[in-house]
Amino acid sequence: MPFIFNAYSALLLPFFVQGLVVSVVLLTRGRQHGTPADSWLAVLLLLSTARVAQWMLGFAGWYDAHNAFSTFMFYFPFNNWLTVGPVLYFYFRSLTNQDFRFRRADGWHFVPALLYLGWCLLLFLHDIVWQHLALGLLLPEHFGTKGTWLTWLDTVRVTTWAELLGYASVAGYALLTLRDYRAYRQYLNNNFSDTERIRFVWLRNVVVAVPIAVGMACGFAVVNAAIATLSYYQAWYDYLFTGILLYYLSIAGLLTHHRLTAPLHFQPDPTLPEIAGDTAPIPTPAQTPTVATSDMAQVPGALAHGTAVTLPPTESQPPVLAEATPELQRWTERLLLHMRAAQPYLAPELTLAELAAQLRTNTSWLSKVINTGCGQNFNDFVNEYRVQEAEQRLQDARFRHYTLLAVALESGFNSKSTFNRVFRKLRGLTPSEAAGRNL
Repeated sequence: MPFIFNAYSALLLPFFVQGLVVSVVLLTRGRQHGTPADSWLAVLLLLSTARVAQWMLGFAGWYDAHNAFSTFMFYFPFNNWLTVGPVLYFYFRSLTNQDFRFRRADGWHFVPALLYLGWCLLLFLHDIVWQHLALGLLLPEHFGTKGTWLTWLDTVRVTTWAELLGYASVAGYALLTLRDYRAYRQYLNNNFSDTERIRFVWLRNVVVAVPIAVGMACGFAVVNAAIATLSYYQAWYDYLFTGILLYYLSIAGLLTHHRLTAPLHFQPDPTLPEIAGDTAPIPTPAQTPTVATSDMAQVPGALAHGTAVTLPPTESQPPVLAEATPELQRWTERLLLHMRAAQPYLAPELTLAELAAQLRTNTSWLSKVINTGCGQNFNDFVNEYRVQEAEQRLQDARFRHYTLLAVALESGFNSKSTFNRVFRKLRGLTPSEAAGRNL
């Protein structure tokens, strides 16, 4: 197998090798642990690896081999953009929903890609298998390595139009994924108190980076077709950028916690239930205890007699005013009493489902109580208690010898980075700045 090492082929080779190796690792990990997200990412990596391979092998001498290697270069579908968009979307779906499984009804997303692959196979069967091998005809183009149908397609630029359609497909699926990612962030805030490891900020960056890579490829194609014919050396930089994207996807995929402890069940369709088992009944009013107004006033957003009562307002926590039904008011009181008495917020990975189980209700009703009755989403509601707990410790002389990490862990935070981010969000300053003011 010929391979000419030069600056252009050698620089793309590490990206190609890494893409293959990481794809195998992800496929193996996905099969062992039952994580479809790893398999989807492996497919996405293989698609990028195939694109890098085209220019790497071209500069390694395969186009100029004038034998079967050259024929392979002409007929293999290196650039299958029509597959990239759907794979990216289903990777997001499987990563954010542990119960997601690809259904037969989802197959329509891949119909254009399958048609393209079928067309490539038809070209190969006609030019190589039928005319060349079966009929014994010589291939007419590129030193006997390229057949008649493929030569005609290059003349009418059918491949170029297929690529443009692929670019549009990736852009459309990227926008769809970004839209659902924003809904996913809202889902996290409504269901989890600790979102640090499941926010997948890098996933948003990937969803942005993939269309940028496609836009760059489209730009090169437009320049080559409408402005000036690019040399292989000039077009090489487009594939170098794909290699950099491949490197980022590989690292991000390997570092993703593939066995998350948080039960992710995100559904882009808001009409579908977000959390399994959300069927617990709402207790009757007789089961609902009451809370003194003095206790409620210590909790931001708590309702008292139909109106929200808050701590003295800060820049990050303005007072919340909301009208409530008697039932909602009673449930708000019940929730606040439970938060003060049981202190469930000290559990770092407290979820809406767990808190609902403690209160013997369902997540839909509890979410309404928190959103309407307390004027906050679940994440801010729980973290407000944790921040108050931390503030008490920072102000208490008995805890002066504690590090900020120790204060964070004892207040219910899972890490110092989460502590800093949440504290700044809710108080407008860092924990160290707050500790300094109390000295």
